[in-house]
Amino acid sequence: MATAADAAPAGTFPSFMAEGTLLCRRGEYDKALACFNNALKLRAGDKHCLVARSKCYLKLGDTENSLKDAEASLQNDKTFSKGLYQKAETLYTMGDFEFALVFYHRGYRLRPELQKFRLGIEKSEEAIVNCIGSPSSVKLEIKEDLCFISRQAESKKANQKLQIKLPKDQKWTRKQEPVRNPKTERQLLGELYADKAYLEKLLKDEDLMESSTKQGIKVADLVLSGISYLDARREFWQQQKPIYARVRERKLRQQRWIRDKTRKPAEVGRYVVKSMEDIDMLLAGDCPEESCKKAERVLKTIQGWPDDDVPNKNELIGKLHSCIGNAQLEMGQTEAALQSHKMDLACARQNALPDAVSRALDNIGRVYARIGKFQHAIDTWEEKIPMAKSSLEKTWLFHELGRCYLELNKAEAAQNYGQKSLQSADEEGDVEWQLHATVLVAEAQVKLKDYRSAIRSFEKALEKAKLIHNEAAQAAIVTALDDISKSFMEELNERREETTVYSLTGSGHRDLCTP
Repeated sequence: MATAADAAPAGTFPSFMAEGTLLCRRGEYDKALACFNNALKLRAGDKHCLVARSKCYLKLGDTENSLKDAEASLQNDKTFSKGLYQKAETLYTMGDFEFALVFYHRGYRLRPELQKFRLGIEKSEEAIVNCIGSPSSVKLEIKEDLCFISRQAESKKANQKLQIKLPKDQKWTRKQEPVRNPKTERQLLGELYADKAYLEKLLKDEDLMESSTKQGIKVADLVLSGISYLDARREFWQQQKPIYARVRERKLRQQRWIRDKTRKPAEVGRYVVKSMEDIDMLLAGDCPEESCKKAERVLKTIQGWPDDDVPNKNELIGKLHSCIGNAQLEMGQTEAALQSHKMDLACARQNALPDAVSRALDNIGRVYARIGKFQHAIDTWEEKIPMAKSSLEKTWLFHELGRCYLELNKAEAAQNYGQKSLQSADEEGDVEWQLHATVLVAEAQVKLKDYRSAIRSFEKALEKAKLIHNEAAQAAIVTALDDISKSFMEELNERREETTVYSLTGSGHRDLCTP
């Protein structure tokens, strides 16, 4: 019997992925981790999700699980570039610079256009040089065979003896280390420097160091372990990014700011594609507010770039207005959404972009329909009809027009558009849209009190619903058929009564006139 923990989580894989990605960007790694765990329950072994979870583990300092997930993402596809990069990053963070370099090289051979692999190679090589020095500076001489091994062993034993001989009352005293420049240490540790200073101050409190916690752990051991951890991080950061490298990085960052105005086309293209993917993913993942903010930031960035750097700048600006409008509509900000889509339309017409004009009219019509301005929606969508290219697009467009006419109690026009929608759906071979169009025709026929035709249309719709196993639609159609049948019988009874009255009246009149 499945436990509650094993049960499938309520939600979809894309929604968990989108939410996890968003939380990760906010720095809420614990919550993001929970989302990725749920996503993997729904789609076990998904390599993209494994990489995302590996990043979370790495941010949380759990390098072991980070490495496991990175390796798992490569299990079925050894050439998965994101998995290779994540494994390299994890190994680098663990201080295993040589193996990190191996995987950065593998990724670079597969995807040489990705700058992150080249940067990984550079930082790994630099870290290795910082640890062991430049290969050119090392001179190996064979003079004393393997005596140096013996000396190392002797040195190690001597250190062990020294540790054993420490007096009991000084077992929590730190091992003497070379005095470091406080300024250098502050630069390496950053915000953690204050924590280390505090721990070192606690170390001088002998009474506190002799005390223990409720669990029986010596306070001295806790303090020393904290200082040891910070020392280890300091050493790692010194190897990873020495002070001179930090100064050089600042200079390079300043140069990038200066160079920002003359971006390469490839860089611009990558930025735009990645940004648009993020915006769409956030909207699809039920995060319209974040999608809107992201689109607004990208719009501001692109508007600040010269036209020469972005060849299709006007088209992109219009598309971003469209994305903002879609997100605003999802948030219920209908007036703002309408303005955004109108800006998209103005941009499209100004730059003679027919596809963009069609898109904008489509979205403006949707907003009008949402706020109940059905005649405005009809005017907008009827302007779009000549621009519709595919049968599927026409199916949707005719159906929405028919719905608007039905809302305005213009049943004949609704029936006409419903039949057009059904014809386009038949051309496309889309059973689901055939169902929607047939139901629209039937509802229009009910409004026209053409009950016989409405019953036939609903029976056809019921067949379509059964074909695609849409139980909700089947139930609704059966209920509608019952209601129409009652109305139809009532109409027949009324006609019979009228006919009977007419026949009786007519026969009585003839009797009176007979001599």
